Amino acid sequence: MSALFTPFRLREVTLRNRVVVSPMCEYSSVDGFANDWHVVHLGSRAVGGAALVLTEAIAVTADGRISPQDLGIWKDEHAGELARIARFCNEQGAQFGTQLAHAGRKGSTKRPWDGGGAVAADDGGWRPVGPTETPFDATYPMPRALDEAGIAEIIAAFASAARRTLELGGTVLEIHAAHGYLVHEFLSPLVNTRTDRWGGSFENRTRLAVEIVRAVRAVWPERLPLFVRVSATDWVEGGWDIEQTVELARILRGEGVDLIDASSGGAVPVPPGTIPVGPLYQTPFAERVRRDAGIATGTVGMITEPADAEAIVADGRADLVILARELLRDPYWPLFAARALGADAAWPPQYQRAIGPRATMQVPARV
Repeated sequence: MSALFTPFRLREVTLRNRVVVSPMCEYSSVDGFANDWHVVHLGSRAVGGAALVLTEAIAVTADGRISPQDLGIWKDEHAGELARIARFCNEQGAQFGTQLAHAGRKGSTKRPWDGGGAVAADDGGWRPVGPTETPFDATYPMPRALDEAGIAEIIAAFASAARRTLELGGTVLEIHAAHGYLVHEFLSPLVNTRTDRWGGSFENRTRLAVEIVRAVRAVWPERLPLFVRVSATDWVEGGWDIEQTVELARILRGEGVDLIDASSGGAVPVPPGTIPVGPLYQTPFAERVRRDAGIATGTVGMITEPADAEAIVADGRADLVILARELLRDPYWPLFAARALGADAAWPPQYQRAIGPRATMQVPARV
């Protein structure tokens, strides 16, 4: 029996297998609204056999977007097309969820294919916010330091976004606290140099993450699971690290978080070669958090081979395998991986005529 293709239950939600669609920014929205691109992009991964389809980082406020083209959930009107996507994913046997996010000082930047850097006001840009007035780098906009009222508004915005996710039919929620966006900016001592109750000590730097989780859990039903994505390390000495991640995971478990989605990096620029990128390079973080914090984890980052994904789950290194680029290359990776591992996975009846030689052969290596 394949470990990767065994169901996984969190609270009252059962995932049909351990393969999750990672949040992946598509930069294809107008005023935050989902459109046909998102229907096809997310829906095809549900057709392809993934157990859980998560949206890209979905902004809880308009100025919490990374780019003007980010997906949004800061107003009730955003829910309509997202509800359509949720229904379609459910019809294919997949759970649907949103990744609630605020870009912080990394907001108001151009899409990658537009060259990056700050978006001018005439092109729809805005002044982002952050823990301080220090930009990510010289090409990013100068942020405005959040005051108490601004922090309270953002916490409330996360809760409102959670309510909208529930109303549109989402069954899983993830809070984005990684990759140098707002929550991670408060966590990292490299970024958060505040001297008030939101900065300095570990307790103060983690306060925003904890308060957001509490506000979200107040509206997100006990029957539904809550994930938090973290950067387990900044990859810089003196920054956020795995020991602090483990301690935060213990705290969040007590606040009603069910799973830590363990990624890394993004708080500050690092020289090329600093991060030892390679197959499964972030999986040790998920393994450490799972073991030492006593909480379920998901692992993400350069996982491409069915045998590797199988071993991660079978060996207890993580509970979920969260795929990003591999599912961009092949939306049907879970179906072919099941064949390669000798597991059962239901192909959509519309596609069953395609079950043949390729569907039964070993899935080739991917680069």
